[in-house]
Amino acid sequence: MTLAFFSDVHGNLPALEAVLADLDQRRPDMTFCLGDLVGYAPWPNEVIGEVRRRGIPTIAGNYDQGIGLNSAECGCAYKTDADRALGAQSIAYTNAVVGAEERRYLRLLPRHLRLEFQDEPCPLNLLLVHGSPRKINEYLFEDRPEASFRRVLQDAGADVLLFGHTHKPFHRVLPAAPDAPPHYRHALNIGSVGKPKDGDPRAAYLLLHLDEQTSLAEPTGLRSELVRVPYDVERAARAVEASPLPDAYADMLRRAY
Repeated sequence: MTLAFFSDVHGNLPALEAVLADLDQRRPDMTFCLGDLVGYAPWPNEVIGEVRRRGIPTIAGNYDQGIGLNSAECGCAYKTDADRALGAQSIAYTNAVVGAEERRYLRLLPRHLRLEFQDEPCPLNLLLVHGSPRKINEYLFEDRPEASFRRVLQDAGADVLLFGHTHKPFHRVLPAAPDAPPHYRHALNIGSVGKPKDGDPRAAYLLLHLDEQTSLAEPTGLRSELVRVPYDVERAARAVEASPLPDAYADMLRRAY
């Protein structure tokens, strides 16, 4: 069985279309979206419409939550006053253009999804969140101390935690505590479709392959595949520049930062 996960589209319709076309070719058994459909690019309604049309199970991201509540806050951890000023323009624009039905959809999205496999390929508990199990806008970075990362998964009852929010993909294997039986947990950041921040402007999504080799008793017992999909970045960047959104967001698309 192959499961597909994508996140952080952020209103970038050309990137989403490229990812969905790639998924149509690969035909995974199930596809899930981990939130942040809107913000920073000029197609919030179109992105929501495409996800809804396909019936893709979706959870709320922090930006979805803000727009769903018609709030001026997106829960984004901007580091500078300049970033906050840009962010204020983005959420004001998105609130102004998003449709009433689209806003209602965002407001009603669930915050978590849990997938439990009881027999095949092995007993396995997958938890899908946007930021972390504790908070929708908590950042889980790859360099988080091992004991702290393991505790996040243990407290959530998750063997495998799938999340986005940082826009920086990774797969980190977390062994059990030294005095515990062998049990490896996995933290997977699935990257961003529409606003990568890892220096690669291509859209990103994740495939998780579950088969007879899947096991939590070995560090290599869970096989993930990060897929990068080229798309028309210039089309998206020029659309940002032609909109009331700050031009800085076009540069971020081109340079993936």
